[in-house]
Amino acid sequence: MRSVHIPQDTILYVDGVTKSFDGFKALNSLSLILEPGQMRAIIGPNGAGKTTMMDVITGKLRPDEGTVFFNNDIDLTQHDEAEIANIGIGRKFQKPSVIENLTVFENLELALAGRRGVFESLIHKLSSSDNKQIGDTLALIRLADKQDWQAGSLSHGQKQWLEIGMLIMQEPQLLLIDEPAAGMTDEETALTAELFKELAKKHSLVVVEHDMDFVKALDCPVTVLHEGSVLAQGSLEQVQQNQQVIEVYLGR
Repeated sequence: MRSVHIPQDTILYVDGVTKSFDGFKALNSLSLILEPGQMRAIIGPNGAGKTTMMDVITGKLRPDEGTVFFNNDIDLTQHDEAEIANIGIGRKFQKPSVIENLTVFENLELALAGRRGVFESLIHKLSSSDNKQIGDTLALIRLADKQDWQAGSLSHGQKQWLEIGMLIMQEPQLLLIDEPAAGMTDEETALTAELFKELAKKHSLVVVEHDMDFVKALDCPVTVLHEGSVLAQGSLEQVQQNQQVIEVYLGR
């Protein structure tokens, strides 16, 4: 293995990552650096490699070549999905996977229990610090007044917030979030952008998104993927004025 020089103070370091499926390069020498406490929006046309990138970072897929490091010195290519989740990387898929017949509070309690194991959680009584953590998370995700509601009765946007809350209960340093604004009302989308800005005070975030209004509301650096590699980076305004980006993505 080649020696890797990783710049100091990076939470995520992706360099030269390639992943092929039957000869098709889903990722083609992809490189990306994320600093602690930074939020980054990832945009790009369908097939640009956004999901494959998330799969590689979280250990669902092994890259054919390239390096992926977390917190400067943890080689993610040497760990599986469960290990990577425990290391401090949380992933939220596009479709929320809350347990609908449990209450909002119970879903968060179960997420907290995920750190302990199922049997232990059955006999575990919540400590005052556990209750405080759940209460703080309920306030953050704007569901404190709905803690006793069954999760199935929440709106689509509220379910997304609950699942983000469930991720936060596991105290990840890095959150990977896939198309959170899809299917949300305008009001929910605006509130979600505010929520993400709050999250970015304590966590690093990578947000894959198609909704340009939502990306604009995030007001964070943007990376444009195309054919498995980085086409452009900068503010949303900068990438929207990039001629190549206009041709392959925004002009469609």
